[in-house]
Amino acid sequence: MKLPGNIEGLIKAQNGLDSTAFAEYFTPEATVSDEGSSYVGREEIKQWIEQATEKYQMQMKPINFTQTGARADLTVEVTGTFPGSPAVLQYHLDLEGTLIDSLKIVG
Repeated sequence: MKLPGNIEGLIKAQNGLDSTAFAEYFTPEATVSDEGSSYVGREEIKQWIEQATEKYQMQMKPINFTQTGARADLTVEVTGTFPGSPAVLQYHLDLEGTLIDSLKIVG
């Protein structure tokens, strides 16, 4: 499966447990929605992914990717130290150029 560079980079940053690099793939005003909570801006996104990664040691494996214009859907298998691992999650993304402006995680 061929992934755009920004999506490959996001997955690589997650799997490398690099929350700073992960957050850099988002616009400065980006939003993330996950498990009923929302995070706004790179700093909140960085803190969210850092805490989740420390707690669950998550690794992502892409299963499917589709993109139409500025909207993209990424299906991933996430493994980690959380109950029910592995889990298949849907990442619904709104893109702004090469950056992510919105990410909604559904699983």
